[in-house]
Amino acid sequence: MVGYTTLGTNDLERATAFYDALLGELGGKRVMELEAFIVWAAAPGSGMLAIAKPFDKKPATVGNGVMVALSASSKEQVDKLYAKAIALGGTDEGKPGPRGDGFYAGYFRDLDGNKLNAFFLG
Repeated sequence: MVGYTTLGTNDLERATAFYDALLGELGGKRVMELEAFIVWAAAPGSGMLAIAKPFDKKPATVGNGVMVALSASSKEQVDKLYAKAIALGGTDEGKPGPRGDGFYAGYFRDLDGNKLNAFFLG
């Protein structure tokens, strides 16, 4: 299974503020912080999300077809995470709603254009 996912950023300070606020809604806290790399997790041994300035020193770019899905505990939490992302300056990629049998999700992009969603199964 996935241990962690890394998203590139061209502005580490701005991205850190975005993810501190967004992932805090899921109980996420910083678990590792280096000069150009920050990692969040909600619990020991759980999946982690990282942001980083690219190692090759080239600009970070968005991967077409790449998306990070954030697991929510309810439809209401999906709505809250989506609204939080938009309030933090993220952009809409699909308002929260049902996306098939028992799958509820809202899609957005972070400040660097990386695509994420918040989802609930149930």
